[in-house]
Amino acid sequence: MEAPVRHPRLTLGLPNFGEFLRADDWRRLLDIAEAAEDAGVHALSVVDHVVLGGDLDRYPYGSFPGGPDAPWLEPLTTLSAIAGRTSRIRLATGILIAPLRPAALLAKTAATLDVISGGRLDLGVGTGWLAKEYEALGLDFAERGRLLDQTLTACEALWRGGPTAFASPRLSFSDVYCHPVPAQPRGIPLWLSGKANHRNVERVARFGSGWIPSPTARPDEIAAGVERLHTALKESGRDPASLRVRVGLRPRRDSSGNLDLDLSLAALPELVRSGGTDVLVLLPAFCPDAALTDQFLRRLVPAFRSATA
Repeated sequence: MEAPVRHPRLTLGLPNFGEFLRADDWRRLLDIAEAAEDAGVHALSVVDHVVLGGDLDRYPYGSFPGGPDAPWLEPLTTLSAIAGRTSRIRLATGILIAPLRPAALLAKTAATLDVISGGRLDLGVGTGWLAKEYEALGLDFAERGRLLDQTLTACEALWRGGPTAFASPRLSFSDVYCHPVPAQPRGIPLWLSGKANHRNVERVARFGSGWIPSPTARPDEIAAGVERLHTALKESGRDPASLRVRVGLRPRRDSSGNLDLDLSLAALPELVRSGGTDVLVLLPAFCPDAALTDQFLRRLVPAFRSATA
């Protein structure tokens, strides 16, 4: 795991989905990524859906952004393109639905991205919430937790290069090699998403460099989760201070109903006190007009630094 974070770090959530950019303007994401790096943003994060369908009204975090025909760019492919246009900024998923990908293929893809980016990948993973995606890939949605554990265990084994053997009730292989291995000496940092329930606490203690709480989690819920995770890390012989926690900043509006960045940033101290080490700002939520992105970033970064000084 990485060294403890002494100051909160700013992560920008890129819109690799929906209608923020026109259908013929997706390459603009590369310009936005480059501008974010130049502005001093620490990391970029993209999200994941392989297919859409079924009951999107069951989305557990509010209104789902778009209908079943909304575009969603594949996150690791998108980050690979961004890696070619940047040199310092961290590249993150928040989250990648890891069980939807065969473990060996995910291990290869993620290691390749880590190598070509110079060791900049943070792999945020989870099970997702949409049963239709599992159906489309011939997987059992009810088994998603076990599939996630299997995938992460197999990936960690494969990232050692080989010869590698792995056996579980659903997957087994032996005497295989997977090169290149990740560029980061301690492997690709894994961030586990979801509530700090017993199963997820065990996952973080076993696999995680970081935790991504639910987008709707209150600061007191985050603080309670961090406390449980610190206890589990200590019991497993790991340093609790090394855990990173990615919290989301919510947009707030002034009395006239206009988005107020300073008012939104006023919530940062409480998020940091709750245990947040990395703060996610979703670009479409704070800057709905893509044409104003550069102007927004020039304002966001110094305002963030001032609010967390």
